[in-house]
Amino acid sequence: MRHRRSTATLSVVGVVALVATACGGSSTGGNSSANAAPPVPKIAMAQSVGAGEGSLDLINWAGYAEDGTNDKSVDWVHPFQKATGCIVHDKIGNTSDEMVQLMKTGQYDGVSASGDATLRLVYGSQVAPVNTSLVPNYATIQDFLKNRSWNSVNGQMYGIPHGWGANLLMYNTKTVSPAPTSWGAVFDANSPYKGKVTAYNSPIYIADAGLYLMKHNPELGIKNPYALDQKQLDAAVALLKDQRKSVGEYWADYTKEVQAFESNNSVIGTTWQVIANLITTDKKTKVDAVIPSEGATGWSDTWMIAAHAKHPNCMYKWMDWITSPTVNAQVAEYFGEAPAQSLACEHTSDKTFCDQYHAADKTYSDGLYYWTTPTKHCLDGRGNVCTDYSQWTQAWTNIKG
Repeated sequence: MRHRRSTATLSVVGVVALVATACGGSSTGGNSSANAAPPVPKIAMAQSVGAGEGSLDLINWAGYAEDGTNDKSVDWVHPFQKATGCIVHDKIGNTSDEMVQLMKTGQYDGVSASGDATLRLVYGSQVAPVNTSLVPNYATIQDFLKNRSWNSVNGQMYGIPHGWGANLLMYNTKTVSPAPTSWGAVFDANSPYKGKVTAYNSPIYIADAGLYLMKHNPELGIKNPYALDQKQLDAAVALLKDQRKSVGEYWADYTKEVQAFESNNSVIGTTWQVIANLITTDKKTKVDAVIPSEGATGWSDTWMIAAHAKHPNCMYKWMDWITSPTVNAQVAEYFGEAPAQSLACEHTSDKTFCDQYHAADKTYSDGLYYWTTPTKHCLDGRGNVCTDYSQWTQAWTNIKG
């Protein structure tokens, strides 16, 4: 999907009242402890929402802020602008790393961040805690998406959940036999599908290897695929370097994975449900997408407000708008994800949509290992012995060669 940015004359008509939050400290002891979690930056949190400032600058995934440019029937931006007076200017972020860098410029009011970016934004002082009482539609967001490790710190939400999904194992049903039941099918160094295996092109994919090792190599002691000490990270890197010999193509743009499977350049690898759905519309290519025996990683996107947003009122209005039942249903269907809003399923045009994406299935969601930014302070509670995202990034560079 491609997107253009709207432009308009700005008018400032109000401001959000702010107070300093008391976030900080550690759940494991005082900050002087070697194993203490890093202190959370003290960023002001809104206490009320006034009139919109007339403008809103967003960073978002393609498909999250549609204004009718790509499809005249898909437009939830113009109704928002009419209702609030907040003219939307949006910038597409192609990767989580790009979104983090863009937020550092201070030019944007908010971002639709995935879990591999959220904690980087929090601890980097780029986003503010969110006062969920100022977002009425937050009340009916699925409870299993609230107060999770990727969107909150010490019980304080740092955004509003938007949509989510699993990272599935997809395979060509005509070519791959027997049907795979384990992620071993893509990690097998002697794969019969060598050269036609595909994998997600991001450092966060290391967690997929961590999950596989957690289930098959218990002696490594992995408890959380995003909490890897150096020995555990080295093991994951070794597995992924072996896999590299079988990978024909890494993907980040999901349309490219669709093309790779339809052209038979790829026959097995990690995927999203929307990709499988798009491929099944091609009668020449038959695929299935499953969660293997080890489980799966997943992603949950969160709308976050900039620490020093120039248009905070408009951003709060946007977070409420985009998670309203009707709009969240529209976004979910267009993008291909489970809506975060529990009432959205009443408004999807395809009444089977939410069943396909397990939108209200807490058990399904709880079985996923959602993308969460790796930090030195281990997410499994071991203290400051884990590798952080910068180390994962360097490791990924070494894996790719």
